[in-house]
Amino acid sequence: MKKLYKYFFRGLLTILPLALTLYVLYLLLAWMEAMTLWVLRPLFGSFYIPGMGLVFGVLGIVVIGYLMSNHRVRKALSFVELPFTNLPVVKSIYSSLKSFADYFSPSGKQGEQSVVILRMPDHAVEIVGLITRRSFADLPAGFLPGERVAVYLPMGYMIGGYTVFVPVEWVQPIEMSVEEAMRSSMFAWMARPPVSAGSAAQR
Repeated sequence: MKKLYKYFFRGLLTILPLALTLYVLYLLLAWMEAMTLWVLRPLFGSFYIPGMGLVFGVLGIVVIGYLMSNHRVRKALSFVELPFTNLPVVKSIYSSLKSFADYFSPSGKQGEQSVVILRMPDHAVEIVGLITRRSFADLPAGFLPGERVAVYLPMGYMIGGYTVFVPVEWVQPIEMSVEEAMRSSMFAWMARPPVSAGSAAQR
């Protein structure tokens, strides 16, 4: 019976990420199909081919990206953003989401980030973090002098994190991508690295 429970939970943990990913993709596609049907129904009536939602959704995103390449369109969008950047509660939500989206844009700052180990002098504790800033010229006066970096220390299960400003000699880069570090931090570094084909063959 103990082995049966073990096999059950092992199978559940294998299927759950796949099932949740497929479910999220299904919800996204269903929403795109519904929106496309709502837009096209006044024009084409009942004529509809399954999959048109995905096609029109991708085309719409491409068109928006093309329009945003124009300086005048970006300037016009800044006027549309005024209510979202001035209302007290909406401002916090919109600014956070926009900063997150800008980070992953082609001109974003993800290339400036690197995964490092933070070691404080005379302490054996090691903390994995992300360097998010190397220049402080645009920040207000008051920071300690010397060459410093901003290191973001994510907390487990994506409940937040801390940003510390430390001397550059306190950090040491490691060979790990930002995505890997964030994914590992999300689950408190409990996830094990995937087993390679060569390692699996040796077992």
